[in-house]
Amino acid sequence: MSKPHIAILGAGPAGLGAAWRLRAADKATVEVIEQGESVGGNAGSFDLDGLPVDYGSHRLHPSCDPAILNDIRDLLGKDLLDRPRHGRIRLRGRWIHFPLKPVDLILRLPWSFGLGVARDATIKNLRIGRKSGDETFASVLKQGLGKTICRDFYFPYAWKMWGMAPELLSATQARRRVSAGSLGRMIRKVFGVVPGFRAPGSGRFYYPNRGFGQISQAIAEAAKADGADIKLRSRVTKIVTGDRVRIEVESDGTKASIEADYVWSTIPLAVLARLVEPSPPSHVLESAASMDSRAMVLIYLVLGQDQFSPYDAHYFPERDIQLTRLSEPKNYSDRSEPKGWTVLCGELPCDQSDDVWSASDDALGEIVKDSLSRCGLPVKCPVIKTVVRRLPHAYPIYKNGYEQHFDVMDHWATDLPNVLSFGRQGLFAHDNTHHALAMAYGAVDCLRGDGSFDAQMWESCREAFATHVVED
Repeated sequence: MSKPHIAILGAGPAGLGAAWRLRAADKATVEVIEQGESVGGNAGSFDLDGLPVDYGSHRLHPSCDPAILNDIRDLLGKDLLDRPRHGRIRLRGRWIHFPLKPVDLILRLPWSFGLGVARDATIKNLRIGRKSGDETFASVLKQGLGKTICRDFYFPYAWKMWGMAPELLSATQARRRVSAGSLGRMIRKVFGVVPGFRAPGSGRFYYPNRGFGQISQAIAEAAKADGADIKLRSRVTKIVTGDRVRIEVESDGTKASIEADYVWSTIPLAVLARLVEPSPPSHVLESAASMDSRAMVLIYLVLGQDQFSPYDAHYFPERDIQLTRLSEPKNYSDRSEPKGWTVLCGELPCDQSDDVWSASDDALGEIVKDSLSRCGLPVKCPVIKTVVRRLPHAYPIYKNGYEQHFDVMDHWATDLPNVLSFGRQGLFAHDNTHHALAMAYGAVDCLRGDGSFDAQMWESCREAFATHVVED
């Protein structure tokens, strides 16, 4: 095959990263099709009265693959800031630093919590190696961390994040979502911020000066400079597979048809199944209907003061506090401008059928203020305005037994002629941005010089992707 034409669905980090690397290596001609008005997807940013704000709290973690990190540094230059992490988490009604610090744990947490953790560690050592029944999110974390930490933090947070009891979630959710899955790992993470024990990059993160979406914007500009065509406000309505793939697209009321040698899709697997012709078998569609994602409402309060708090993020595990996390974008990049006002971003997971999803901006703003008041952080200054953004696919929900449905979907997608599904949504993975970029780099590496795709090499890449663990 001569140099192929590849249509990439979705302009998030995975889609953009693939487009850029394909063009930089001159491996293919590339068209990126994005239904939104800007690039970046959930990892994007938008301008709110002169201040760049993100779709929730995002960081580039030091655990990022060095090759990917070096590429981002080359693209952003001095705009990629090296920042200290400075957050807080609320446990048993008290605020402690997050990431956890030894002194804060000793001075701030009730003795009863420490005694509970010590008791759990003793019981764990006595029961080491014992397992009972089928593993779940709840059983894996109880085995690794003990019931005290699970009861006070992980289990109530899981209820809020995914909308169901921890016992109903797959063990995979624990292994891929909780980086400190044992007391030993948690202790190492805590002492990793202490001088003399500090691991490289511990307690720090990278953040672009103009918001997290600047990473995607810079990659998009580099891809376009190398010849990639990025089409925004373009909605895919049909994908007809065959020796060549035909993509039907609507843009600003105009319909068009695009032909490509390959489609590389970063859209949700279940959405891909609804678009493809010939239609998938009924058992594939049934599995698609069983794979759920948690939605998210992001509530931005524009406040009439320079700074709400010195912390970049607050975490709320308690069930009676509706928010899961609150971030203050100005603090991520240590901005002093604009003077006289700041923005808070409250994160509220929900289902698209919930009243929360359809609530008014003012009602959602009241939820943020009520949550903060309950935590002793009342908003005392004027709220200039409330802005809301809704993310329909924020987090995959790994329900018990989801693996069977995913395998059905994954095998179907793998067998589609000339179609590749990858990225967070394409592989149903709750991953960080640097993980999504690793998927893009891996896919490009699998495209041979003759235009064919190395499926065996891609399987090896997939095995590596399965080891990704989310960094908070």
